[in-house]
Amino acid sequence: MINRKVKVTNPSGLHMRPAGVFVKVITGFESEVTLRANGDDFNAKSMLGVLSASIKCGDEVELIVDGADEEACMKAAVEAIESGLGE
Repeated sequence: MINRKVKVTNPSGLHMRPAGVFVKVITGFESEVTLRANGDDFNAKSMLGVLSASIKCGDEVELIVDGADEEACMKAAVEAIESGLGE
């Protein structure tokens, strides 16, 4: 299991479209991914989970990845968030 904190930089936070981009990026990996935000844990492979986190621009989130391909999954997840998720 590995974890990393990352700052959300896209102007609108993780609303519907960027949340969908994020979920799509990590769904192809076998590892379980937890998104820790605002003191709660959310299933990062679930669109509803990501939207429920109510993540705004400037929020720092923690990604917790556990599984056989955790390194590659973490790299893809962090790169997606740091790139602004297409915004």
